[in-house]
Amino acid sequence: MTMTPHSALQELLTTRHSCRGFRPDPVPRQVIETILADAGRVPSWCNAQPWQVTVTSGEATEAFRKVMLTAFDSESAATDFPPPSGYSGARKARRQTCGLQLYEAVGIERADKAGRTAQMRENYAFFGAPHVALITTAAELGAYGALDCGGFITAFCLSAQSQGIATIPQAALAFYADTVRAHFDIPEDQLILAAISFGYRDDAHPANGFRTERATLEEMVDWRD
Repeated sequence: MTMTPHSALQELLTTRHSCRGFRPDPVPRQVIETILADAGRVPSWCNAQPWQVTVTSGEATEAFRKVMLTAFDSESAATDFPPPSGYSGARKARRQTCGLQLYEAVGIERADKAGRTAQMRENYAFFGAPHVALITTAAELGAYGALDCGGFITAFCLSAQSQGIATIPQAALAFYADTVRAHFDIPEDQLILAAISFGYRDDAHPANGFRTERATLEEMVDWRD
C-alpha cells in the first residue's frame, strides 16, 4: 500500500528518537547539505531565518569534543539564555522518568552518583557522534529568534530521520556558551542556543534501547468550543 504524505510524516515523528550511541562512520556531505536545506524551509517570523549553523566533521568534531569535555570537567557553566528555573508537576515527572529509563538502559543504579555523572559527561562527548551542528541565533531577536530555531531543529531531525541519520538535539552544550563562542570565534551578537549531534545509530548501544512516551491530547489541549 502506498504511504500518504501524512502517514509518512507520522512514521518519521514516531520513529525519531534522541540517539545516545553513534557509530563513527561519517555522513556523506551531500546528505548533510540536504538535511540543512530541508531544515531551512521552516517558517520564521517575518522570514528572518535567524538560525546560523556551524557543522563539524572529522578532525573538527574531535577538536570540539575535546574542548567540551575539558569544559565539563573543569569550567563553570555560563549560558547565553537563562536555563529553566525549575520543573514541576507533569514536566517534573516526565523529566524524572526519562532519566530513570536512560539509567536503567545503561545499567546505572539510582544511588550511583559517579555513574550518573559519567553518563552526563557523554553529552559533551556527543555520544560518539561524528558530526555536530551548532545552532546560534541573532541576539536582537530574543526569544522569538530562539522559537524560530526550534522549528529549524525539528525539521533537521525529521529530514535526518527520513535519510537514516540519527540525531539528538542538545541544550547541554549551551551551558558552556563562552567556551563554544571562543572555540568557533562566534560574534557576540549571535547567541549559543543548542546543538544537534548526528550520525548513524549504534543499534547495539544500550542507551538506544528505550523510548520516551508522549502526553495525550487530554493532557496537552484545552478545547474551547
